[in-house]
Amino acid sequence: MAHEHQHHSHCSCNCHSEAEAHHHHHNEGQDHHHHHDHNSLHRQLAVIATTIILLIGAVCIEHYLTLPTWQLLLIYLVPYLLVGHKTLGEAAEGLLHGDAFNEDFLMAIATIGALCIGFLPGADTEFPEAVFVMLFFQIGEMFEGYAEGQSRKSISNLMDIRPDVAHVVRNGQTVDAKPEDVAVGETIIIAPGEKVPLDGTVCKGSSALNTVALTGESEPRGIHEGDDITSGCINLSGVINVTTTKTYGDSTVSKIIDLVEHASDNKSKSEAFITRFARYYTPVVVVAALILAVVPSLISGDFIENFPTWLYRALMFLVVSCPCALVISIPLTFFGGIGGASRHGILVKGACYMDALANLHTVVFDKTGTLTHGQFAVEAVHPDHFNERQLLHLAAHVEHFSTHPIGAALRNAFPEEATDGCRISHVEEVAGQGIRAQVEDHIVCVGNQRMMEAIGAQWHPCHHIGTIIHVAIDGQYAGHIVINDHIKDDSIESINKLKQLGIKRTVMLTGDRQEVGQHVAETLHIDEFHAELMPADKVAHVERLIQEKPVDKALAFVGDGINDAPVLARADVGIAMGALGSDAAIEAADVVLMDDRPSKIALAVSIARHTIAIARQNVVLAIGIKVAVLLLATFGMATLWMAVFADVGVTVLAVLNAMRALSGKNK
Repeated sequence: MAHEHQHHSHCSCNCHSEAEAHHHHHNEGQDHHHHHDHNSLHRQLAVIATTIILLIGAVCIEHYLTLPTWQLLLIYLVPYLLVGHKTLGEAAEGLLHGDAFNEDFLMAIATIGALCIGFLPGADTEFPEAVFVMLFFQIGEMFEGYAEGQSRKSISNLMDIRPDVAHVVRNGQTVDAKPEDVAVGETIIIAPGEKVPLDGTVCKGSSALNTVALTGESEPRGIHEGDDITSGCINLSGVINVTTTKTYGDSTVSKIIDLVEHASDNKSKSEAFITRFARYYTPVVVVAALILAVVPSLISGDFIENFPTWLYRALMFLVVSCPCALVISIPLTFFGGIGGASRHGILVKGACYMDALANLHTVVFDKTGTLTHGQFAVEAVHPDHFNERQLLHLAAHVEHFSTHPIGAALRNAFPEEATDGCRISHVEEVAGQGIRAQVEDHIVCVGNQRMMEAIGAQWHPCHHIGTIIHVAIDGQYAGHIVINDHIKDDSIESINKLKQLGIKRTVMLTGDRQEVGQHVAETLHIDEFHAELMPADKVAHVERLIQEKPVDKALAFVGDGINDAPVLARADVGIAMGALGSDAAIEAADVVLMDDRPSKIALAVSIARHTIAIARQNVVLAIGIKVAVLLLATFGMATLWMAVFADVGVTVLAVLNAMRALSGKNK
């Protein structure tokens, strides 16, 4: 779709980063069976333990026996090749594919240099350091891969809502089929403990649903005949029959899985920065290392004597220059943040929208279905010469055959209407006025003030805000009923939380009447509202608000209806209500709230800010320590041991810090 391309272009990143290559390296075979991971980890631990034993043995031999340098090299090569053969192989493969500046190549050059430096005139052997550097690098790689695997497994378990099978009723028989093969309109049977495979409507039975994977809410939701049901939930108690309303490809579970799988496609500003940083940073440091090894030795006047010292420092440069702490931890941080948000029923379509959420300045709301329930209900009954029950009774009967939401609201307010046996006849709908019908022996008119004036009934206005339904019985005014769309329980909480988070401006745009919009805005303490708008008017208002906000800040639009799709696509970040929202709104949105609770917006902002903060911490940690060790190395105050910590040790610390984002908490 054209609007999607336009909307999302600012977040796209098409370059193949080192981070992506590294992730691929670590996650090959991640879809294999679980025991495969355990076996791989056990093999790594066995290799590391054996290497440590061999290294200790080699150090003892060097200490107690006086052997030529070449013989010592052969002894140290055994543990070196045992622990480092994969790294050396990856380095060679990188060279063949033109990707020389990766961590494997840098570690290979640094350790080979440390093995060779002892053969230079007047130089000390560095065999133990070379083996230790490779050993520590492998320990870091193992730990890093394990940590990243745990994060990915946590998210995959969380989103493990893909149904395995659907029990379909065909030709009077129940057959098992793939959800992808079930057509719209077919009946499926869902037993207790099974996942709901497709969206549909309950046609038989009742039960309770576990919706935690979709909404993050642990409290079961009751489901009865006639209720809509969403795929991805788990049926807890009774057997239910469901008539499917969507194919698997269009179902909620399929869309959620697709969103999670492709969330990494839209990279954050931090990730894009790290990609560019790594691309230029590593070659620059490698060139600097070459200069450091050669130039000072030439300037000193005695190249042969000074070259080993400066070569050692240059090798430390190579070890420190590896940017894996950045290229691993930053994407992992955002991946964890997206997973943490999904734990709470907040689906973020990409890391770039984390940036937008963290920098929100203005939040614009639709009203109906977003801040309000989007369902009409009787709010008050004001009878004249009748009691409330009698007035509702007659009005509900007149609306017996009506499909209008107002008719449904009146029937819901008096459910006995369907069973009390009253005779209804001569039903007549008067265009633009209301409905006239005979209920038992009475002519009852239900409609607006124009209908009352047409029959000569002396109506009177109501001080309540909402849709006023007037009722006349046998030509005499009998009172009126107030019908309104109720504000959601947590809408006030949502606005308050956003203001506490520092959101500078809240705006409501609605197509409803001015007085209704004003009432909702005043009740919720919204800063600004505009009513009686068409979809194009909403887009125009959002365009204006985008121009008025600071350049480095973002604007979010929150909506649920088909008419909200254009403005959702135009906003810096579009937020859609996922449970009751339209498919068009969900498609156009960047963030989807699966339980339709506006208060989740503030939670999404908190999670985004928490994620961005962790990413920044990792950038400062990695770059700060690397720069410090590089400076120390330049002046001969650092060792290869320190260089290893500046690379592998910092990577481990950064990965641990990144995993905090997976909690989805702002702590």
